[in-house]
Amino acid sequence: MAKAFWYIGRWSLFQRLGNDQLAELEKKAKQRAFSKGSAIYVPFDSSDSVCLLAEGRIRICSSTPEGKLAILALIEPGEIFGELAVLNSSDQEERAEAAIASTVIMIPGDDFRKVMESSPELAIGITKLIGFRRARIERRLRGLLFRSNRERLCQLLVELAEQYGRQKEGGVELTISLSHQELASVIGSTRESVTMLLGELQLEGLISVARKRVLIRHLKRLAAIVQLPAPVVTDVSRSEVNAELFRLATSTRLKE
Repeated sequence: MAKAFWYIGRWSLFQRLGNDQLAELEKKAKQRAFSKGSAIYVPFDSSDSVCLLAEGRIRICSSTPEGKLAILALIEPGEIFGELAVLNSSDQEERAEAAIASTVIMIPGDDFRKVMESSPELAIGITKLIGFRRARIERRLRGLLFRSNRERLCQLLVELAEQYGRQKEGGVELTISLSHQELASVIGSTRESVTMLLGELQLEGLISVARKRVLIRHLKRLAAIVQLPAPVVTDVSRSEVNAELFRLATSTRLKE
């Protein structure tokens, strides 16, 4: 069986499926490689496949008629996206694009739904995933409505620290590299405003920025600005741990 299809069995929610169910999904799934910046799907595309990211990073984006881009989510290896395909939704509402060169496994929505109908655990897991992502979007919307640009940026840096933060001498380093424009696209601001706010946070000694990399020097103080608990960060980021576990699990299964 092709290497890419082994990724399906390593996704945590799929690990409780029977071998026959996995084999059926793997038989119907297709692997595609996407270069940096290329689209996996765009608004009004038919939402007929659930996507599993095998390698790389995906941005989920939305844009206004004027062309202003908002980044709604970042997808890491081992995560699924395009999950609305399981709800018989006719069209995609956002754009999914490769932030870096990426490999995506596409599972037809009809086949995915059939497996969900026979696996309550998978159905509950997908429902929780959709609910979690909806809650994240609602939290982002509340921030846009009620928080200042400064508060939205601080909230984003705290959220990034939780997912991508790595403890090192001097503070918490974000292992993800985002441009000022990308940060602005997440918080609904402008590149100029983000550049100015990052400069202010540096002057206050809360962060330091060099070559698109952010070092958070005082995570608790930064979190306190937006009344959030400071996440616990170790010397390996959660994103790195998840990616390595996914890689090792896949490698192990390939050797079986």
